[in-house]
Amino acid sequence: MCFAAIVPTKSGNCDSLERVKRFVIIVGVILLVLGIVGLVHPSFSYHKQEEVAKIGPIKATVDEEKTAQVPAAVSIVLLVSGIGLVLLGPRIK
Repeated sequence: MCFAAIVPTKSGNCDSLERVKRFVIIVGVILLVLGIVGLVHPSFSYHKQEEVAKIGPIKATVDEEKTAQVPAAVSIVLLVSGIGLVLLGPRIK
């Protein structure tokens, strides 16, 4: 609750506190979504072009498909952190 309208203070106003709360909640939602995506889809693939030879102006490249794994522990930490920020964000005083 903000009492800036009743008791004015030098230190700040309610807008900055509300912005901080909103920012914490948004970060919490982003972490929550990343944690869910990491648990549902733990591996993803991407393509990387690698130069294997260069003779003058001619380049030979190879397109490799690589797969990256997201550890379940990282996904769980993101999920719990997101839940914590979403639940505790509105309680910031």
